[in-house]
Amino acid sequence: MNSNIGVRTCSLFFFTALLFCGSAGAQQKAATSLEHSRGYNTSREVSLQGTVVDYQPLSSTPPLGAHVTLQTSSGIVDVHLGNPQMLAVNHLSLAPGDAVRVIGENLNGIQGTQFVARILQKGSLAIAVRSPQGLPLKPGRLAANGAQPSTPQGRVL
Repeated sequence: MNSNIGVRTCSLFFFTALLFCGSAGAQQKAATSLEHSRGYNTSREVSLQGTVVDYQPLSSTPPLGAHVTLQTSSGIVDVHLGNPQMLAVNHLSLAPGDAVRVIGENLNGIQGTQFVARILQKGSLAIAVRSPQGLPLKPGRLAANGAQPSTPQGRVL
C-alpha cells in the first residue's frame, strides 16, 4: 500500500513539473515574439508622402521628442521624429503646408501603434533621424553601425 502512495506521489510531482515547464516555455516564446513584433526592422519599412499639418519639436505625447502630423492620401498620420536637434543641426525646418517624405515603420507601443521615422526628406534634403536598428540619433554621435555623425549637409547616413 505504501509503495502505491509513493508511486502516485512521484507521478503527481513529475506531471506537475512537466506542466510548469511547458507553461514557462510558452511564456518565454510569447515574450520573445512580442519583442520581435515591437522591434524596428528595416525590412518592414514603408515610405509616406504627405503635407505637414502640424510640427511639435517637443511633444508631450509618448514617445517623447519631435512629432509631425502629416496629411497623406490615406489620412492623418502622427510621425515620431525623435530628437528635434537632428532637424536643427541639418537646417531642416517643418511648417504647415510643407511636402515631405518619411521612411519608417509602424510600431506597437504602450499607447498603441506609432509611426516612427528613420529618414525624413524635404525637397532634396534627406536626413537620418534613427539608426537602422530604430534608435533615435543624436547630433554629433556616431550611429550604431559606425556611420559618420550627422552633418549639416543633410546626407543620409
